[in-house]
Amino acid sequence: MKDGTAEMYKAGVRTKRPFVSPEQLFELADRFPTPFYLYDEAGMRSRAQALQEAFGWNEGFKEYFAVKALPNPAVISLLAEMGCGCDCANEVELALAEACGVTGDDIVLSSNDTRDADFAAAAKAGALINLDALELVDDCERALEGRLPEEMMLRINPGGVFGSAGAAHFIGEPGNSKFGMTEDQAVKAAQQLTGHGVRKIDVHALLASNAQGQGYYPALARLLFSTAMRIHEETGAAVSRVDLSGGVGIAYDPRASSPNIREIGQGVRQAFEEILMPAGLGDVRLMCELGRWMTGPCGVLVTRVLHEKRTYRDYLGVDACAANLMRPAIYGAYHHITVMGQPGREHVWNSPATRRYSVVGGLCENSDQFASDRMLPEAKVGDLLLIQDAGAHGHAMGYNYNGRLRSAEVLLHADGSCELIRRAETAADYFATLDVTRWWPRLKPQLP
Repeated sequence: MKDGTAEMYKAGVRTKRPFVSPEQLFELADRFPTPFYLYDEAGMRSRAQALQEAFGWNEGFKEYFAVKALPNPAVISLLAEMGCGCDCANEVELALAEACGVTGDDIVLSSNDTRDADFAAAAKAGALINLDALELVDDCERALEGRLPEEMMLRINPGGVFGSAGAAHFIGEPGNSKFGMTEDQAVKAAQQLTGHGVRKIDVHALLASNAQGQGYYPALARLLFSTAMRIHEETGAAVSRVDLSGGVGIAYDPRASSPNIREIGQGVRQAFEEILMPAGLGDVRLMCELGRWMTGPCGVLVTRVLHEKRTYRDYLGVDACAANLMRPAIYGAYHHITVMGQPGREHVWNSPATRRYSVVGGLCENSDQFASDRMLPEAKVGDLLLIQDAGAHGHAMGYNYNGRLRSAEVLLHADGSCELIRRAETAADYFATLDVTRWWPRLKPQLP
């Protein structure tokens, strides 16, 4: 992989090496108005390959990319070429997966509070259906008019406190999470499903978000393997797959180390060989639904410094805002910021961090800050900044508050060429869902 962060941190440099050069970036910024998202094809392919190698010991292993993380058909198609399926939450994401050539049980519907229309769309696509609650067994049967597929999945919530070495940023204690059913409920659901002709019962759980270190997946695997054995023993249903879902994190901060996916794969393998193989379940196929780990480090938000303001702090006002990347505003999430400069300032990106800035957008909200009191190289008005590790849950979570328009997405291909894979929104897009006959005659003359 291209990430040189660990080596640079050992050298005492708190920075991240960008996947794009200043010269490339300046050229792109001439073609595409800032702000825009830029994605690294080579990085995505490298990570997909590394994941396959880490779990290659399990015959039938498959990554189901979490479409919610980066729902762009260019990216989904790229990952499909690398052997990835799709994890979808509803009929819209199912349609996107199918449009990218992902079909059948290469798709899984993992949702909660699921609508009948989503069940019907999943069944029509031949996708795996993951039930979030015992009560959804009846709902699914009704939605599918009694014609349940032969294989279904159950989402488990163990309750209590789930912890493991190197795991952090849990979705609260599992017992406080809205997701999943108890193990007893899962057994009851499996009994109901098998009574309606379902022959294979798979299990799934997501208990952490952005887990650091190597411990989370192996600990989760042990829990799910044990649950799978219980369901098999008490219902007689075959267990075809165990879905480890997502949750493996990335190092947003260059002072941290990224989880080692190869070591994670070996930890899961040890659990598999200790629990499932002695029970005669050595043919169980593993799945995961990684989104953040797959594409997070392969995307940046490119923005330009518009103003510098000095009051009680030194502010850099940029043309991006929380409507483009909401994670810092709503989670206090750290995203590393690289000052890439402008023509004539090509080497500023790895200069010493000598100035303390708050990097802010233009929304009428004080939470609209990408960084607060962050040490950065000295920046100038007109400089380009990279807000790093924005390739997952970035553009997808964008919104239109304050009349802000969602930005373009650009894919940097491995050969150095670039492709616009989503144009920037226009004012016409913003107004498109209004009553056309009433408002369009008044609005159209006002549009830029």
